[in-house]
Amino acid sequence: MSPHLCRDCLQAWRATPTPAARCPNCGFRRIVTHPELDDLAIAHIDCDSFYATIEKRDAPDLADKPLLIGGTGARSVVATACYIARRYGCRSAMPMYKARELCPQAVVLRPDHAKYKRVSADIHAIFGAYTGLVEPVALDEAYLDLAHLDDIPAALADIALRIEQEVGITVSVGLSYNKFLAKIASDLDKPRGFTVIGRTEAQAFLAPRPVRTIHGVGPVLESRLVADGFVTIGDLQQASEADLKARYGSHGRQLWHLARGIDGRSITPDREAKSISSETTFAKDLTRAEDLLDALAPLAARVADRMVRADLAGVGVSVKLKTADFRLLTRHARLPTPTQRADVLLRAAEPLVRAEADGRPFRLVGIGGDPLVAGDHADPPDLFSV
Repeated sequence: MSPHLCRDCLQAWRATPTPAARCPNCGFRRIVTHPELDDLAIAHIDCDSFYATIEKRDAPDLADKPLLIGGTGARSVVATACYIARRYGCRSAMPMYKARELCPQAVVLRPDHAKYKRVSADIHAIFGAYTGLVEPVALDEAYLDLAHLDDIPAALADIALRIEQEVGITVSVGLSYNKFLAKIASDLDKPRGFTVIGRTEAQAFLAPRPVRTIHGVGPVLESRLVADGFVTIGDLQQASEADLKARYGSHGRQLWHLARGIDGRSITPDREAKSISSETTFAKDLTRAEDLLDALAPLAARVADRMVRADLAGVGVSVKLKTADFRLLTRHARLPTPTQRADVLLRAAEPLVRAEADGRPFRLVGIGGDPLVAGDHADPPDLFSV
């Protein structure tokens, strides 16, 4: 007999493993069923299309319209695309001009970061009513350790309901036995999802998925893994730890563990970030400063968005360049005041890039905010009054 939970009335019961069609108490259909439902304690909660959902909450006439949150300038990128806009191919970090080509009828709104911070604080206050073991990842997502609670699934369902009723937005929940799998689970059934990944199924669940599913596997490492014959996580499961470590160093050991659903990281409340950065490797080496700066623009937007979501600000800007012969250059400049703005980061990065762009070919460029301070220090009004 497997445990069942109704996500609407929080009624719990045991029945055959086959999911019930309706809750016997309230008649609704949102039922969670899993044989390990009562034995898992690590959750990842992720707000659904956070910025866009908040704006639709505050402007009901936008409810059935495609909505993009972001700037409108030539170098602007999409911070959030609502689920309607995603049907047209729009997505976060996409250049705004491209998103508007895909969905010309979309409504575009500039982000209201102060409002998003207030909503995030309301959500985290709800988390805090259930556990002190909350590890914020950004304004719109967090890990929770609920091992001390008697009824963890009901607590998670209650958290989700309270956020809907008290805050007015929806979240998706992933429940598992570690952070790696909880994070994957929360993304499987958006929006308003509640997905469970247990111990007994973890390796079989992971096996057919592409290697990019693993946290930390970006495009460059993915290309290298695929070239080496590791296309799926199942391919990694067939390799020995020694082989992966020999090929990929410390990353290989991590790949071996995560491919088997092993993740020993604990929930760390209020983890302090030291820097936030983003980088890209080019398909073809670049030499001109203008081309490097063009490549930096979407990266700066991504860094700015992550700083806002984490409620942090950069005191300085760092630029990372890697030459065609793999020489790594890192340059840093201090900012007049801390910032969360992409244009400020880019403006400070420009002379650093131009000083290095002397005709050498570069295969990688990156930008970051470093070091970081609390977000309430960011961009005082007089910074832009001149």
